[in-house]
Amino acid sequence: MSGNVRKLIAEVLGTYALVLFGGLAILAAAKSGAATPLLVIAFGFGLGLMVGLYAFGEVSGGHFNPAVSLAMALDGRMTATDMVAYWIAQIVGGVLAALTILVASSQAAVAGTATVLAEDVSVGSGFLLEALFTALFVAVILKATTSDASSPSAFLAISLTLLIVHVVLVPFTGTGVNPARSLGPGIVGNVWTDQWIYWIAPLVGSAVGWGLYRAVSAERV
Repeated sequence: MSGNVRKLIAEVLGTYALVLFGGLAILAAAKSGAATPLLVIAFGFGLGLMVGLYAFGEVSGGHFNPAVSLAMALDGRMTATDMVAYWIAQIVGGVLAALTILVASSQAAVAGTATVLAEDVSVGSGFLLEALFTALFVAVILKATTSDASSPSAFLAISLTLLIVHVVLVPFTGTGVNPARSLGPGIVGNVWTDQWIYWIAPLVGSAVGWGLYRAVSAERV
C-alpha cells in the first residue's frame, strides 16, 4: 500500500472517530439526562479528536477537517491536489460515522447530531462565530505543529482547543468548525437548513487563522 493511500485511509478513520465519538456524545447526553450535557458533548468531540490524532495522526498529519487541510495548503505544507484528496477522505469519514449512528439508532437520531443554529442566532451571527472560532482553532494547530516548545504536546493542545470551542459555541451554532463533521450528519440525517454556513464559514475562518498565524509567528516572517 502506497504512502498516499495510507494517509487518505488515516484521514477517513480519524475523521470517522471524531464524528462518531462526538455524535454519540450528543445522543448519550440526551439519553442519560446528564446534568451538564454541554460538557458531555464537548468532551466527546475533544477526546474523539484525541483518539483520532493518537491513532492515525502520525500517518496523515491528523487534519480530519477540510478547514485544517486548507490552512496547511495555504502554508505550503501540502499541494492543492493533496488537499482535495484529503477533503474527500474527510467527508467519507464523516458520512461513515453518521451511517454508523444510523445503523445503531435511527435517522432522527442522526439528525439530532447535525449542526443547527440556535433559534435566537441569526445567519450572519452564526457565520461570524463559525469563522472566528475556526480561525482560532486553525491558528493553534499551525503554531503547535511547528513550535519546538509545543510540538511534543501538540495533539493534546489541539484536542483541548476543540473541547473549549465546543463548550463556548455549542449553545449558539451547535459547533461545526469542520465541514466534514457537519456534512456527514447533514447528509445522512437529511438536515439542510443553513448548512451552507458550516461548509463555507470554516473555510473562510481557516484563511483568516492562517493569516493571523503568519502575522504573529516570527519564524514565518
